[in-house]
Amino acid sequence: NWWLGLSLLHTLFTLEHNAICDKLQREFPAWQDEELFQRARLINAAIMAKIHTVEWTPGILAHPALKIGMNDNWTRIRKSKAEHHAAPFAMTEEFVSVYRMHPLMPDDFSFYSWQNDALLQTRTFPEIAHARTRETMQQMSLLDLFYSFGVTHPGAITLHNYPRFLQHLQRGEEHIDLAATDILRDRERGVPRYNEFRRLLDLDPIEKFEDLSDNRAWCEEIRQLYHNDINSVDLLIGMYAEPLIKGFGFSETAFRIFLLMASRRLQSDRFFTTDYNEKTYTRAGLDWIEQTTMTTVLTRHLPQLKPILKNVENAFAPWPSA
Repeated sequence: NWWLGLSLLHTLFTLEHNAICDKLQREFPAWQDEELFQRARLINAAIMAKIHTVEWTPGILAHPALKIGMNDNWTRIRKSKAEHHAAPFAMTEEFVSVYRMHPLMPDDFSFYSWQNDALLQTRTFPEIAHARTRETMQQMSLLDLFYSFGVTHPGAITLHNYPRFLQHLQRGEEHIDLAATDILRDRERGVPRYNEFRRLLDLDPIEKFEDLSDNRAWCEEIRQLYHNDINSVDLLIGMYAEPLIKGFGFSETAFRIFLLMASRRLQSDRFFTTDYNEKTYTRAGLDWIEQTTMTTVLTRHLPQLKPILKNVENAFAPWPSA
């Protein structure tokens, strides 16, 4: 799964880890390297969990109620006790199924100068992934790369938008159609088809193909593909066809599971609940977490981006061009 976007985040949060270590070393000069490393790792992980909860999620589900809810979610859970809800903590098969968001990945990428928005390069995904990731990181600056991701949009999570490169994925001698694999995995693992999935979530099932989507052509394509059997429609197909709530980047059906797991994955972790305290994180560490956002992390290590991000409320929203 190694590619440029992941490499950028690894680099950014390694820099953040080192900055946290420097802060802790000033606060606790007697600490040895291992203590500094482990405490900084905990603080860094909490920052990522916070960013995902209160920034990334409201970024892809851009609705005022969602923003309020996720901030409340993050606040309340940190004050609660760890809770596994009668089962060892794990991502459920249903969550894996609704989190299949591969259409977010474009096939083609454009890279721009952070200074004047000039086009620097265009590349396909295979040219910025796997063994070629490092090459791209060396050819362009972190500033240009982060700026380019900030001003371009991800793909829409919808039908007929699955990345071509993932439909023709080469792993050595192996050729993988990941779109087909996504559907096959749900079937193999016993995840219900779209209508039954909705019934189990107390959502109304779809009674006729015309109700699947606002796009009449898609409805007819699905009807033919599933031989006029509405209950055979796979979960992934139904979710990608489903009309979206205003501001939502993915379907309400997916959102029902997403909302449940957004809480559970935090509440099942003692470091975000029972042990979210000064003893574990130190006072300096807790303050660092509270004061940090994705914009803070970006501008701490790439201060040249401050003028671009000064009026951006959420770093996962589109950035203004230079």
